[in-house]
Amino acid sequence: MAEPPQIDRFPECSRDEDAGAAFVLESKGQWWHAGFHLTTAIVGPTILTLPYAFRGLGWGLGFLCLTVMGVVTFYSYYLMSLVLEHCEKDGRRHIRFRELAADVLGNQNPSLTRSFSIQFLSVFSTRSVLEKLSGRVETNIKHRKFMRYLGLPHGSGWMFYLVIFIQTAINTGIGIGAILLAGECLQVLDSDFSPSCLYKIMYSNLSPNGSLKLYEFIAMVTVVMIVLSQLPTFHSLRHINLVSLLLSLGYTLLVVGASIHAGTSKNAPPRDYSLEKSESLRIFSAFTSISIIAAIFGNGILPEIQVYSQVAFEIMEKKSADVKQGLFSKRNLVPRLILRTLYMIFCGFFAAMLPFFGDINGVVGAIGFIPLDFILPMLLYNMTFKPPRSSLTYWINVSIMVAFTGAGIMGSFSSIRKLVLDANKFKLFSSNVVD
Repeated sequence: MAEPPQIDRFPECSRDEDAGAAFVLESKGQWWHAGFHLTTAIVGPTILTLPYAFRGLGWGLGFLCLTVMGVVTFYSYYLMSLVLEHCEKDGRRHIRFRELAADVLGNQNPSLTRSFSIQFLSVFSTRSVLEKLSGRVETNIKHRKFMRYLGLPHGSGWMFYLVIFIQTAINTGIGIGAILLAGECLQVLDSDFSPSCLYKIMYSNLSPNGSLKLYEFIAMVTVVMIVLSQLPTFHSLRHINLVSLLLSLGYTLLVVGASIHAGTSKNAPPRDYSLEKSESLRIFSAFTSISIIAAIFGNGILPEIQVYSQVAFEIMEKKSADVKQGLFSKRNLVPRLILRTLYMIFCGFFAAMLPFFGDINGVVGAIGFIPLDFILPMLLYNMTFKPPRSSLTYWINVSIMVAFTGAGIMGSFSSIRKLVLDANKFKLFSSNVVD
């Protein structure tokens, strides 16, 4: 028996009324703009935690994990491109990762998604609407309008909410970490070695006895981030990303040169590459480090790139803006200014209150990037193309999912454990970053 046709849960006509897609995610850039965005997404603040990751893994295991996760990341890129192309050929073009996941997995489990829809609507909707919900192909116009009003995809179920929750957590974690890192770069309290000492550059050198505290520098950075956040579209960031890319390359060359000089100098500081003495601590540190490496690679893999809080801004714009009015109309400009400012203030406040740069990256990597980047792409491919269970592709994908599910669980536990332990080393709004 032929399978019933799959429904496009996110039709193009609905995107014409979607301010998040029309404004924030507008597609009019060139391929080299995508190169700026992707490279800057990966070569961003999270990559500065590589020394922290290698401290927990050691040189040999560190390079091995870095290489393996890099290969898996690009394999995930490839699988995602195949799934996106397959959906587009079926007339279901997706510009959001959560929509893609909800479409593919929602189509695989209609009973679950229908059950979720009925339970959800039973709270908010009328009996007449519920009585018209039946069958795999739901045709109730009132139901669709109601779901669209709530901002919910038609029939997508729990996967949509899982992905959007993880994406929002990733955005917020990266926003907090980036503000904290920038504030520390401006401040620089001392010259003790830490994973961040190589980029301590400004305030303590210019004013060794200055009275400004870390949270004051974080406030300065937050103001700059508020200004940058007002750039309305992802496309409008292309020139900033180009400059950021050039600065990142320059920084990399300087650090490599400085490291070689320090390593070969007769006056080089003492080096200690030993791992934790306790075997249990070594295991915890290793999984925390794996989570950090996942955060480093994960930034660039998702269709709507996880930098500059674009996912959060797109959700805000979808709910608050009117696509029928201009991008810079008063109707759309005022809500954008207020909501994005409040969001960046929120990130800046937590960066000042909880200065855990390395720990934040570990938690974000374990809870956010590992599920979205190292598990879901393989699952989406297997569910879309249904490779035979005897095929090599099927077992490669399953093996990656199993391995990274275990790594994600252990990484979540070890990262949160490290965060809790480090909580004893600081005071609220401290001037010292806990690495």
